Amino acid sequence: MERINSVVSEISKKVIGQEWLIRDLLVCLLCKWHILLEWAPWLAKTLSVATLSEVVSLNFNRIQFTPDLLPSDLIGNRIYHPDTKEFSVKKWPIFSNLVLADEINRAPSKVQSALLEAMAERQVTIWDDTFKLDKQFMVLATQNPLEQDGTYSLPEAQLDRFLLKTIINYPSEIEEIEIMKKYSKDEIVKINKILKKTDLDILQNEISKIHVDDNIYIYVKDLIFCSRNDEEIKKYLLYWASPRASIALIKVAKANAFLEWRDFVIPEDIKFMFKWVLRHRVILNYESIADWISPDTVIEMILNKVEIK
Repeated sequence: MERINSVVSEISKKVIGQEWLIRDLLVCLLCKWHILLEWAPWLAKTLSVATLSEVVSLNFNRIQFTPDLLPSDLIGNRIYHPDTKEFSVKKWPIFSNLVLADEINRAPSKVQSALLEAMAERQVTIWDDTFKLDKQFMVLATQNPLEQDGTYSLPEAQLDRFLLKTIINYPSEIEEIEIMKKYSKDEIVKINKILKKTDLDILQNEISKIHVDDNIYIYVKDLIFCSRNDEEIKKYLLYWASPRASIALIKVAKANAFLEWRDFVIPEDIKFMFKWVLRHRVILNYESIADWISPDTVIEMILNKVEIK
């Protein structure tokens, strides 16, 4: 756990504030799952991901998603060599550990489909060849909700592949001053490598051993079924939380317990991470828009309705 604290300290050398962002990145890394980051530009999303890759000794690639992006620009293609009259496979940025899909909602559906296979199956198909991705593979996607021109809504199946959806906050007044002081000097900040891949394997294995009582499983089931069966909740939803949401809640609860120095999950772990897990999995309908209901409002309604047994 001391090494996790060291990871946070190293990232904080470059990233001022954003404690929730750093924590969510670590949770997804420890759970070996993907994360969706949302809000305006210039809030340290790319910087946080790049710094994390340095600290935990993982390869990092950034892909700028645009409307003219092709699947082959993302995963690679077969290249013909006239001199040998043979084809070879050229692998592109998806073959990395941490892949930053910047402004993911600007790419068309064909590109999203190519990314979906990598996220769901941890493999990539190029023509008739299938390549396994590294087990420490993680997609960190960003989207800017303030600009809608030239954007495409992410398919619900792809949204469900993200473990968490994190809304990035603006810095506080004190943090704003610290940012100006640090980045107006053009100083090079040295980042130390704290973890190796083998260390991550050990930590991820430890999290899988964290105890979950049957009452926790029942509590998670009640929360998810409330989103499906409660009439007051259902009237605002177009789609309800899938079984993948239940799995995600257990995984993040284990990671949160680990970060809190516990080897067992408590209901507060579920409640603490519930909003981040559900906010992109409950798809609102037009009635919710008419009543000014947001996903976070629906999530709070679910938490208030379900009691811990």
